[in-house]
Amino acid sequence: MFHRARPSYLSSRHWRSTRASALGRPGGAVRENRIVPPAPLAERLTAQALAGEPLRSPEAVGERLLAVQGQDPRGARLAVRARTEGVVATDVDRALSEDRSLLITWLNRGTLHLVRSEDYPWLHALTTPTHFASCRRRLQQEGVPEDAAERALARIEATLAEEGPLSGKDLRARLDAAGVRTEGQAFIHLMFFAAARGLVVRGPMLGKQHAYVLVRDWLGEPRQVDREKALAELARRYLVGHGPADERDLARWAGLPLRDGRAGMAAIASELDQREDGLVDLKGRPAPVPLPAPRLLGAYDPLLLGWTSREEVVGPHKLLVTDNGLFRPFALVEGRAVARWGLAGGKVTIEHLGKVREKDAAALDADAQRVLEYLNS
Repeated sequence: MFHRARPSYLSSRHWRSTRASALGRPGGAVRENRIVPPAPLAERLTAQALAGEPLRSPEAVGERLLAVQGQDPRGARLAVRARTEGVVATDVDRALSEDRSLLITWLNRGTLHLVRSEDYPWLHALTTPTHFASCRRRLQQEGVPEDAAERALARIEATLAEEGPLSGKDLRARLDAAGVRTEGQAFIHLMFFAAARGLVVRGPMLGKQHAYVLVRDWLGEPRQVDREKALAELARRYLVGHGPADERDLARWAGLPLRDGRAGMAAIASELDQREDGLVDLKGRPAPVPLPAPRLLGAYDPLLLGWTSREEVVGPHKLLVTDNGLFRPFALVEGRAVARWGLAGGKVTIEHLGKVREKDAAALDADAQRVLEYLNS
């Protein structure tokens, strides 16, 4: 019979609680013949900076959450909005372009993420090697064999070295002119491969376009990364913005094997509180604050992406996450999704998914106006 190995940082009693939860027993983990409630939503909302004192800069959001999914440019900026006060969308652009304090590149689950530039080296070193094989496979499917992919990366490097930041449209045109295959999805997978190899990131904004730059030109020469120290930092920083959680949540969020999630947690075992519900959190965490006021969250908000389950937030509203992996903008009331919303023609439209109290609906309408002000400032 197969027995799941117990992580070294877990006590025997704590492991019984974790395993009971993993086996799907209803109502949370079972310990000593009593039910332990599921992880409190309020604690995670506080960790996420959706409840409590708002943050004051885009960089502070990057520091708290470590990585914000960024393939939807508006969604990434709205993730910053929901967690800050006194910040507008152009502050994100300034951090990307002038301060070079933020960047966007493929990390974690092989998806574009917004991160602080200072966190890029070690997070890249940890999370991208697992994507090399899939990069090569997808390029072959797009008609770009391995030798052609290597030549393409050399051309990308030479072009950006000569011309500096280029939008995806302009860089693709340069590659087309050089005879590099970019048809279909070949271009985006070439850029994914170049990013995974540490050659490029998305750095400054050129008008409304996000430009590619060489890492060495934008950030300087890369430094060596100690993998064991990086795994410890990953676990610590993940819990800052996502605790309480467990090693499976960490591994899922980072796109790493479970053994790496366990190793990271084990490396900071002395910093952890072991909880009765089978989760861990950093010691000394302040008590959770009251649930946040009604608020609009953007597409791919980190609140839906940080753990193995999003059931506490989404509840019955499964349509907020489509079968093909699209995460829709949604409205949050008392920490749970109650509506979806969209923006078109300079107007926010909110579609309630069930009964919403009149005062909460009015609060969401007021927040919709703040969304427009944030994006247009």
